[in-house]
Amino acid sequence: MRIFDRNLHARRRARASAGYAQYSFLKKLAAEDIAWRLSAINRRFERVLDLGAHDGVLAKTLKADPQTANRLGESVSADLSPAFGHQVADEEALPFAEQSFDLVVSALSLHWVNDLPGALIQIRRVLKPDGLFIATVLGGRTLVELRQSLLAAEEEIRGGATNRVSPMLDVIDAAGLLQRTQFAMPVADNDARTVRYAHPLKLLADLRGMGETAAFADRSAPKLTRGILMRAMEIYAQRFSDPDGRIRATFEFVTLSGWSPGPDQPKPKRPGSATVRLADALGVKEQTAGEKAGGKT
Repeated sequence: MRIFDRNLHARRRARASAGYAQYSFLKKLAAEDIAWRLSAINRRFERVLDLGAHDGVLAKTLKADPQTANRLGESVSADLSPAFGHQVADEEALPFAEQSFDLVVSALSLHWVNDLPGALIQIRRVLKPDGLFIATVLGGRTLVELRQSLLAAEEEIRGGATNRVSPMLDVIDAAGLLQRTQFAMPVADNDARTVRYAHPLKLLADLRGMGETAAFADRSAPKLTRGILMRAMEIYAQRFSDPDGRIRATFEFVTLSGWSPGPDQPKPKRPGSATVRLADALGVKEQTAGEKAGGKT
């Protein structure tokens, strides 16, 4: 299914490149989170790929962090748009040889991929055995306030509405995708961040500055008129403002991590092969089905 126009998104990312540093606060948060996760892994990664690098803030963050800087070797930064000056790489068609990297990281880029399972398979293939993948994408609760306001305004004025905010990944689906694409020890978790603005239009300006405005492949729906947009801004302020008048915008981070299968990784034991009872390991009394705590039924 082709949801996004990748060429249009690349143009919008290129348009945002010159002033991106002014709008990269979400990217910086994601980069700091990835650095924190890597700091807990006591191993060296000789060759690293920063996929969807934008202005390179993730690579800079990893190199500046004393917990990760000495564990990283050669770094390759790649982005869909050539405007950022990195190697050009489309996440849907990676130009790298198999088993090229020990670590692949990506901060707030993969949510624009049409075929995410296919992209994850390609990422696993460019990893060496026992290589690590960590990525943060924008999740399904992102911009829920804007989504609801636009739908309500268009329904009110036109009598029908079209979704104007991109669909995004759910954390449960993320965990399933990692398993489906055969990553070992897959983990997916999420964290919602709230950003406050003086006015909803300031949020729209930030989305444009980030290169995160919608880029649907199907543009057959009626265009969003100024009247509908202004009504949506009114609804936004009415429904999602705090007592001080500032409005809220939710950005959900979904983080995916997994390892490329390797011969030395721990493997789950065969069901029924355990030699120690869980109750003994926990130091508690084993209870049969239907038995309540304290031995009473």
